[in-house]
Amino acid sequence: MLAAQSVPRSFEMTPKIGDLAVYPAQGVAEFTAIESKEVMGRKMMFYVLKVLDSNKKIMIPVEKLDSVSLRPVISLKEVAEVYATLRARDFSLSDETWVRRYRSYDEKMKTGSIHEISEVLRDLNLRKHEKELSFGERRMLDTARRLIIQEISIAKNVSKEEIEEEIDHIFD
Repeated sequence: MLAAQSVPRSFEMTPKIGDLAVYPAQGVAEFTAIESKEVMGRKMMFYVLKVLDSNKKIMIPVEKLDSVSLRPVISLKEVAEVYATLRARDFSLSDETWVRRYRSYDEKMKTGSIHEISEVLRDLNLRKHEKELSFGERRMLDTARRLIIQEISIAKNVSKEEIEEEIDHIFD
C-alpha cells in the first residue's frame, strides 16, 4: 500500500498491484492488475483499478496515468486540515441561486481535492439547517460525505462508522 505520508502529490512513480489512489469523483481505488488490450488494432497496456466503495472497474492507459489526476490517499496531517475545514464557521454562505451554487459545488467535486470536497460537505450541511436542499444538492451532499468518510477511514485506518460519528458530531 502507498504510504500516505511519504508519497508525492501525483503519481510520478510506477504504481504496484495493491497500491491505493484517489480517483476524482469516484473515491479510493486499488490498483488490481496491469492488462494488455487491443484498441483500434493497437496493443495497449492498462492499469486496472477497483473503486473500493462500488467495485467499479476503471481502466487507465499506462501512458495516460499522469493525466487522470490520481492522487495518493491523504496523510494524517491532511485529515486534521479536513476536520478544521469542516469545523470552520468564519465564512458566509453564498446567496446565489441553487443552480449557480450547484455548478460551483460540482466544479469543486470534480477536482478530486479532499479540501474542496470538504468545503462542499461543510457548506451543504450548514445550508440544510437554514432551508431545504434541492434534490441535486442532497445528492451532492451524500456524495461528498461518502468520499470524505471513505478516504479519512483509510487514512486513519479506522472504520467508516467511526468517521461517520466524528463528522456527525461536527455538525450537531
